[in-house]
Amino acid sequence: MNDHRSKDPLHGVTLEMQINALVAHYGWAELGKLININCFKSDPSVKSSLKFLRRTPWARAEVEALYLDSLDDFAADKADDSAPNPWTIGKDQ
Repeated sequence: MNDHRSKDPLHGVTLEMQINALVAHYGWAELGKLININCFKSDPSVKSSLKFLRRTPWARAEVEALYLDSLDDFAADKADDSAPNPWTIGKDQ
């Protein structure tokens, strides 16, 4: 069977998913420092950020670049997560 996986790390990752991951990792304040965009600094929300980023290609490119640079950090965050997996509780691993 052929494997049709894309080599693009953003394949299947929506802009909303990127923003949510960045906010979860950095928080709005740090995100506003890393990317100097008012939608991250002044009354930030996912909805207002999406509206701005969809209309502003240069800003979206900066968010995508930070997301790509942070992929390894996100993986480390998941590995450090001490919450038990409900599907593996009670099973030998």
